[in-house]
Amino acid sequence: MEVFERLAIKPLEWRDGAVRWIDVSRLPWEERVVETRDVERLAKAIERLEIRGAPAIGVAAALGIAMAAYNSDAETVEQLLRDVERAAERLRRTRPTAYNLFWAIDRMLGTARRAAQSGDTDGLRRTLVEEALRVMREDIEANMTMGRIGAELVEDGDTILTHCNTGALATAGYGTALGVVRAAWEQGKKISVIATETRPLLQGARLTVWELVKEGIPVRLITDNMVGYVMAKGLVSKVFLGADRILLTGHVTNKIGTYTIAVLAKRHRVPFYVVAPTSTIDPRTRPEDIVIEERSPEEVRTVLGKLTITVPNVEVYNPAFDTTPPELVSAIITEKGIARPPYPESLSKLLGKRSAR
Repeated sequence: MEVFERLAIKPLEWRDGAVRWIDVSRLPWEERVVETRDVERLAKAIERLEIRGAPAIGVAAALGIAMAAYNSDAETVEQLLRDVERAAERLRRTRPTAYNLFWAIDRMLGTARRAAQSGDTDGLRRTLVEEALRVMREDIEANMTMGRIGAELVEDGDTILTHCNTGALATAGYGTALGVVRAAWEQGKKISVIATETRPLLQGARLTVWELVKEGIPVRLITDNMVGYVMAKGLVSKVFLGADRILLTGHVTNKIGTYTIAVLAKRHRVPFYVVAPTSTIDPRTRPEDIVIEERSPEEVRTVLGKLTITVPNVEVYNPAFDTTPPELVSAIITEKGIARPPYPESLSKLLGKRSAR
């Protein structure tokens, strides 16, 4: 995969029937790479946030289904299809909010059922590996395209505020919102980034800062509760963030704290841009039906499980995501173009382009 070989950071890899990934839960202290041929181990990696970021989760699920087929000892297509469906069902239960996960699983299952009609087990295995690698390659290409498209909205001298991690580590490579930052920087624009720490798991402090420092892109880290202050001081030119699920209505579900940033951006007239591939767009769910993942109370009671910061066993509310309404979103940048209000029309048009692929 030529496009993959050009990446400086390779979060996910396929290695002859094994899936290999950078364990981002260990960054920035340890750059640990894990490899497995076991679907259960891969599912645990997604649940434990060793693999995180909606696009990365989707790619990992596609690779996991291919891995299940590649390593299956099934002798008939029917048996192999059952192994594939069991793997898909386990991966489907890992995290409920990121739409890319379900999109990738459904795509792989559709491919498997069509290929199974040939009755050729080796052909089915080969087809699923090829499709998973295609999903990974398309994600990287989409990220690079979004970077170029989004960079048109970035001006020389801009300071961009971002939340959570939307870089190479959250995707198959290159990044979504950070891909825009990277593309603008590669174009020679003199920009800088303000990264929020992103409590409780500090993806901004640990991962976004790590990526930007590696790239040599100027970055300043702030606590989550400083966003209003830096905007009021005029220190933010634009906001660029990613998404875990985008509805056709324009509602954007993303890392908890995104809605707060959107409200502050509106108040201070700072453009608020969302960057995500069309595989993140959910054409069926209504805003009131979005499932928001709630995670362990220990993530809030402690700092990364290492330092207790409150009274033991205090009741905790720990939603991992929130939803920003469309009236707070300036534009949504995808690999098929930029969607602007009204979103039902513009996003439907972009999905039509995806379907035409």
